[in-house]
Amino acid sequence: MSINAQQLASMIDHTLLKANATQDDIRRLCTEAREYGFYAVCVNPCFVKLAAQELKDTPVKIISVVGFPLGANTIPVKVLESKQAALDGAHEVDIVLNIGALLEGDTIYLANEIDKVIEAARDVRIDISAKVILETGYLTRDQMLLGCWVATGAGAGADYVKNATGYGPTGASVEEIRFLRQSFSEQLGVKAAGGIKDLATALAMVEAGADRLGTSSGVQIIDELKRQA
Repeated sequence: MSINAQQLASMIDHTLLKANATQDDIRRLCTEAREYGFYAVCVNPCFVKLAAQELKDTPVKIISVVGFPLGANTIPVKVLESKQAALDGAHEVDIVLNIGALLEGDTIYLANEIDKVIEAARDVRIDISAKVILETGYLTRDQMLLGCWVATGAGAGADYVKNATGYGPTGASVEEIRFLRQSFSEQLGVKAAGGIKDLATALAMVEAGADRLGTSSGVQIIDELKRQA
């Protein structure tokens, strides 16, 4: 497919969610995001305020994760995380839904969870975007569809579904991203994450229908594309 470095960079969420990340690491992440023109940085909640300071007056967005990485926090805890992320300056929240509830088909619990968590962020800033992380490595195709249905059918409504946290049993696959893209209208965005470490994989995800790419290898991917230009 034909895509230039600027176009691909504008689809990348430059990600650092490791437990051993330091403030200097986050500052470096933000510097790279500015220099390469990445769409956003994706950081753990404790670093949202720092990232917002580092990226003030730039077009780079800040993403915080909620219920990360297991999705097993109680709803009130996720609500507080989501609200605090918005208060600290996040433009987007990536929410890990309760995976056990999804496996059980408990749509009442899931709809209540997603609705409350997204509304908590939008009560602070109405324009905040929300992604629901499905962790597809645990799911059948039918369960993926159910997760997407809950994400979009909740009162608040998510803007994207995301396949994985990067800490689950599998990362992004072309087949799953294509399945998610083909199963819902273009109004629902699809974010691919997990194992996107080189240009070929990134391009394959875009070709499969991913609107956004979550990766910690954005610099290497864009540098590889520039070398081929």
